[in-house]
Amino acid sequence: MQQQMENRLQKNSFYTNTKKSIHLFLGFFFLVQTGIIAQNINIEGTILDENKNTIPYAAIGIVEKSIGTSSNDDGVFFLKLTSLNLSDTLTVSSIGFKSYKITVKDYINKKEKTIILKEDVVSLDEITITNVKPNFYVKKALKNIRKTSLDSYYQLSILYRRFSTENYTPRFLVEQYINVLDKGFTLPSFEEIQVVENRKSADYRFVKKKQNFHSVAMIAKQNPLRKDFYANDYKWQIKDYSSYDGEEIAILEGIMKGKPANWVRLFIGVETYGIYKLEKSHLNAVYIYKKNQDGKLYLSYHNREYKSKEPISLYYRNLMKLKSKTMDVSYRHEAIVLGIETNWKNIDIRSNALKNRTDMGDYKIPYRKDFWKNLSMPPDSKFYLDNKKGLEAIFGVPLEKQYQAAN
Repeated sequence: MQQQMENRLQKNSFYTNTKKSIHLFLGFFFLVQTGIIAQNINIEGTILDENKNTIPYAAIGIVEKSIGTSSNDDGVFFLKLTSLNLSDTLTVSSIGFKSYKITVKDYINKKEKTIILKEDVVSLDEITITNVKPNFYVKKALKNIRKTSLDSYYQLSILYRRFSTENYTPRFLVEQYINVLDKGFTLPSFEEIQVVENRKSADYRFVKKKQNFHSVAMIAKQNPLRKDFYANDYKWQIKDYSSYDGEEIAILEGIMKGKPANWVRLFIGVETYGIYKLEKSHLNAVYIYKKNQDGKLYLSYHNREYKSKEPISLYYRNLMKLKSKTMDVSYRHEAIVLGIETNWKNIDIRSNALKNRTDMGDYKIPYRKDFWKNLSMPPDSKFYLDNKKGLEAIFGVPLEKQYQAAN
């Protein structure tokens, strides 16, 4: 009787386990078929104009899902997606060109991974307000800045780079993945800053100039539109016309009264009065903005360069064969916005940088190779490769090994 009971239990156990296995298999098959288990998809390509010239800093992404990136200074882009995005629309936009749209699936099936943007020619005869004084555009843009841009709290995920050069030679690189809490043009600074990931090269600098703040904070603090910016402080003129995403743009240049070396250039929509791009003489800075799914503008790309002359010891002057008692030093900054989150429930920033008076090169955050490998980073630009080559040439150490040793 006992043997019969054991046989029956084994039979029932086999039946139960087999039934569970079938259910698990069917469940997994269902998940795969319905796309709930998503496969990673990497898409890359080059943005060109009709003359085959590359288009730098074009905005590429899925607007309605706040997924995106920018092409680098060589017009090349890279974006990590999943199979859940196959039916989504990829939108490519750049000032002066008609926006280009294609589904992710159709782009993947393209033989040549290039996107040709057609120039959006603006005829001055078609613009009905050319007789308006130039400062009218600026005043309207400043007045409507809350309507045209995001003015409620949101989170930006930023890839931030800082190359340090001495005597025009790259000697140090810091690269970080940063989350910031922002409210756009309505506040003079970021609300919170969190350095999430960090990697840096070996530090080959002689002067080792430090900043007692995190460099990413200067994106907001040095933006004139986030301060007391008055149109009447400048003498404005219309330099040209262009377009962005179907809207005509007036390109205006303002020369500061009494300080002719100081200028600001604004790219303003003639219908919405949104500010799509800002250039300024100070630090040769550039700010590029793009629209979210609601048509509100937010930062997409930024770069600037800080230059100074720093004193150098006699020993190092002789070592570098310098005649001057000072050395040319620069910080080249680049910020690429990789994502945006507007739902307050999904915003999670543990601030560790805003009030921390520490140079960004001194953050003690471990280097995680897998994170950087899986991050949707823009392809290496010529500028990046040239600096990388310079860093590796100093002692013949590959940058990847420098990351592992320095962090």
